[in-house]
Amino acid sequence: MAIAANAKQAEARAKRQYMMLNEPMMRVIPKVALPMIVSSLIDSFYNLADVFFVSTLGTNATAAVAVNDSLMMFLRSISMGFALGAASYISRLMGAGEDERASRVGSTTLACGVLFSFCFGLFCLMLRSPIVELLGITPEAKQYSMEYAFWILLAAPFTTAELILTQLLRSEGSTTFAMIGTVSGCILNLILDPIFIMLFHWGVAGAAGATALSKVLSVIVLAMPYVQKRAMLSVTPKNIKPNKEDIAEVARMGVPAFIRMGLMSVGGIVTNNVAKGFGTSVLAGISVANKLYRFVASIIMGFSQGFSPVAGFCWGARKYKRVRESYFTTIFIGCVGGLILGLAMFFASKYMINLFNSEGDPQMLLIGSLKIRALCLVLIPHEIVMITSNLYQALGRPVGNLILSLSRQLLFLIPVVILLPLVFPLVGIPGEYGVALAQAVSDGASFLFLALPLAIYMMRKIGKLEDGAPSPFKKK
Repeated sequence: MAIAANAKQAEARAKRQYMMLNEPMMRVIPKVALPMIVSSLIDSFYNLADVFFVSTLGTNATAAVAVNDSLMMFLRSISMGFALGAASYISRLMGAGEDERASRVGSTTLACGVLFSFCFGLFCLMLRSPIVELLGITPEAKQYSMEYAFWILLAAPFTTAELILTQLLRSEGSTTFAMIGTVSGCILNLILDPIFIMLFHWGVAGAAGATALSKVLSVIVLAMPYVQKRAMLSVTPKNIKPNKEDIAEVARMGVPAFIRMGLMSVGGIVTNNVAKGFGTSVLAGISVANKLYRFVASIIMGFSQGFSPVAGFCWGARKYKRVRESYFTTIFIGCVGGLILGLAMFFASKYMINLFNSEGDPQMLLIGSLKIRALCLVLIPHEIVMITSNLYQALGRPVGNLILSLSRQLLFLIPVVILLPLVFPLVGIPGEYGVALAQAVSDGASFLFLALPLAIYMMRKIGKLEDGAPSPFKKK
């Protein structure tokens, strides 16, 4: 049995290696990215489904679930710090033929991530009330927010396990397994949401409980390729072997990923706190627009994530021409997709907001649709920022990744979302319009001032390299 399983793994490795290093990039990127697009859509769909069903309970309940997105984003940032740090390193290790070491890195990261998130979730459960106030919830929606947060924090270890297992599968190119795991959880969530909310009348807590149970199912499904030895990596308890050098390498790429997603949470918290000053309707409109945009933009994000393991694998194998080709192919596909999706979302913005506006709140509709339309105008620049950030991550260059991680939220969004609502009234424009436009302004600035120069620098750096040449970067 063991010999047959090892032979099957060896065959899978050979096929995956051939695909990564030899097949046309216009075929490889979509093949790797398609399951990731589905996974990204499903991931965004979790909260969107909760908001949709909860919106039948009114604007306060809608705002409560949407505002908790910042808490979930911070939990995800911790998980993705472990997951993406390991995935970047594992792709390069496998590209260099160090499969056993890659398995040790994956097993150790999974164990450490789950333990850490358990402690974090337990800590937050004890401070639930002040935490939801910090998130920017209005007093009338606070109880809803606390109910939702309870179940999300309780499921924190499963959320982390799901994300790490998904990224480990992606790092080896086994994106179909990753897609099946996330899709199975989403289907369960869609089944349980109406049952818990409408049939059992559990309200907001029912939506959170459905999400928590769906995470448990996803973890079970995602673990099956490792249990059945169908994955290229061997993730088992016996491979949990902490190593100082491996931990440092995972941290080099994991910390920027944590900071990037953590700042998304911080940016969301600041935005919510500014928005709540204009009332629950504005807060709900901003929060729902964020979720809707993220759902559509996750398609572009899937392409950028699909590019990362390909670039990392080719970089580890010193196939520099394919690294460059993978970058420009992803940019091309992303721009075409971004143009189509941006136009569709721009003209459908009011209809999209009204799906979550059961009370027909005109202020929620106005602010929500304005934010979506503004974000559509910078969808392609934002896509280039994401792909460039993933390029630096795939090549193990944490500084560039960190700069791009800081730019969208810390360097641009937070100052802009604070200043625009103050400046707009001085020229006769309502302050809430400034809240709605802040993210679009931030995305445009991130592209112009950081992503474009960093992309040009990296392409010049590796543009003259011949395949098989030593890395232009000194190993630290």
